[in-house]
Amino acid sequence: MLELAEVNDLVLLFLLSIIVSLVCNKVKLTPTVGFLLTGFLCGPSVMNVITDQESISTIADLGVAMLLFTIGMELSGEALNRLKKPVFLGGSLQIGCTAGAVAVLMHFQGVAWTQGIIWGCLVAMSSSAIVLQILQQKGLTSTPMGRLSLAILVFQDIMVAPMVLCIPLLAGTLQVGGWEMLTAVGKVALILGAVLTLCYYGLNRLMEAVVRTRSREVLLLTTLGLCFGMAVLTHRLGLSLSLGAFLAGLMLARSQYSMSVIAGILPYRDVFMCLFFMSVGMMLNLDFLSSHFLLTILNAVLFILIKTLLTLPSVLIQRFPLRTAIITGLSLAQVGEFSFVLAALAVSAGVFTHQAYQGFLAVSVLTMMVTPMLINLAPRIADLLTRWQHRIPTAEETEADDSCPLQNHLIIVGFGISGKHLARVARESGISYNILEMNPETVTRYRGKEPIMHGDATQPVILEHLGIAKARVMAIIISDPAAVRAITLEARRMNPNIYIVARTRFVTEVAPLRRLGANSVIAEEFETSIEVFNQVLTQYLIPRQDIDAFTARVRQDNYRMIRKAAATTTDLDEAVHQLPDMGVQALRLDAGSPLCDRSLVESDLRKRYGVTLVAAHRGKETIASPGPEFIMRAGDLLYFFGKTDKLLGLPPVLSHPRTADGGASRGSGTAAGRA
Repeated sequence: MLELAEVNDLVLLFLLSIIVSLVCNKVKLTPTVGFLLTGFLCGPSVMNVITDQESISTIADLGVAMLLFTIGMELSGEALNRLKKPVFLGGSLQIGCTAGAVAVLMHFQGVAWTQGIIWGCLVAMSSSAIVLQILQQKGLTSTPMGRLSLAILVFQDIMVAPMVLCIPLLAGTLQVGGWEMLTAVGKVALILGAVLTLCYYGLNRLMEAVVRTRSREVLLLTTLGLCFGMAVLTHRLGLSLSLGAFLAGLMLARSQYSMSVIAGILPYRDVFMCLFFMSVGMMLNLDFLSSHFLLTILNAVLFILIKTLLTLPSVLIQRFPLRTAIITGLSLAQVGEFSFVLAALAVSAGVFTHQAYQGFLAVSVLTMMVTPMLINLAPRIADLLTRWQHRIPTAEETEADDSCPLQNHLIIVGFGISGKHLARVARESGISYNILEMNPETVTRYRGKEPIMHGDATQPVILEHLGIAKARVMAIIISDPAAVRAITLEARRMNPNIYIVARTRFVTEVAPLRRLGANSVIAEEFETSIEVFNQVLTQYLIPRQDIDAFTARVRQDNYRMIRKAAATTTDLDEAVHQLPDMGVQALRLDAGSPLCDRSLVESDLRKRYGVTLVAAHRGKETIASPGPEFIMRAGDLLYFFGKTDKLLGLPPVLSHPRTADGGASRGSGTAAGRA
């Protein structure tokens, strides 16, 4: 039970964090930095207003466990299966390279091998709490960098227990024989296996019984019980709290009620995470930092450089590009929260001196504080460091590119769900295409089934190999915002006439991408909102024509604003696309349409429908600017120019009367309301 003094400490922390966070927001710093600064100010070396730091740290440890719990719940079985290789291959190589290299460096400086190995373990760990929270906030968890970072962090959590055991062994304070170690490992495996098996077969029944109570309180208590129960169990077995919470999340992810569980636990997780960052800030000693300021800054910079370089092999060995490896390395270039536990054990075992411990804390807190900035700058730094790859292709490469058989083809960048759907539609429509994917496992899975290749689309050599100069359309369907911008800029530079369609999560990204050269930007946030009100109005039996009119009006208002924000180019193609509320739409004329077998003069399209027929395609013949006597036939592909709302009202007119209620075909393509 919390005493009054502990409650006072929590109140002071929360109130001061509000003030510091508001100041940080004004100067464009992330909330994480604000919480670290709050802990530093409340710590013993500055204001000394916290009387029981140990209780705050204990509560804060729960935040890390809850973070790993929610991350485990968000991983599906398929996603976890794909992470096996990055976890064990990438994670083991990252820890092995980092710990080994740091131990050798420390030995050359006169440090004993035992201390050097412990230093290597401290440096190898990264902060799951900081990195995963930032990736979630920025929507980067599904990017290659996000998946690789998660895999390495999970393996680091698995290695906490062996590292904790190594410290007393290296210090000579614990003697463990081979049989005792084998027995301990077997005991841990047996207990965890029994618990996981029980949860695997009985968890769904338990959650179903809990949900049937229709009580949010019971659901929340069950969730917290499972989370902290597994965390305590793994802690008793010598593993980390967060690993147990992560396993509990993985088990609950199999339940059909997982989303309800996440919604209930998120507010508590955020509160505990704030306390964790504050507790880290309290560890920093102002007197030590002021007397060793320059040395601490230099050590922090060297720490970040060394750890970034030593993380590269774990990514490159999985055949990811150098750019992805650099971004991943910079994202993990901080000290982990479990390193504080290991350092404290090293001090108690007599391996570390108090001064060495304070130096480690100072460097650790600084690396944690600059992590948000490093993650933000990582794409730019990676682009700068990989600029040498943007070279002029050799004669052999140019000859290979010129021999590419595709012309007017489609280039699909990213082979996720959207990429697979686009490839299927292109194949059924007779459109030639090729695919570029950066995940080597996806490339291996679909090689021989699809025209897919592995590579980084930000590199000009890769784009040339895809036939960028002869391509007609490029669809960029990946989750990395920085990579989307880089690909758009490079593709537009290499082929000024290519039509670029880019996907982004947020509407705020549309205008910048348009300025970089994208012709059409699909904002998931905006398109989802349209689909939502379409479904809602349909349930209220609003006429289909009215729903289409609402949709056209919303698209016009939104994309008119986007065009104004992005109108920076002056070439003819862009000028056409920036005409207010105008567009071009291709529609196929169905048999039975009132326009079938009528001439343009008889149909009076411009007066009755507000559109102009600019071209028609019949069989293998294309008629440009059809004259007044042109007779429209069933099966003709007609190209209309006009205002967006008028174009969206055309499909019922050109379709068979029986489908004119809104279920008519929308035609083969549209450029109306493009953004």
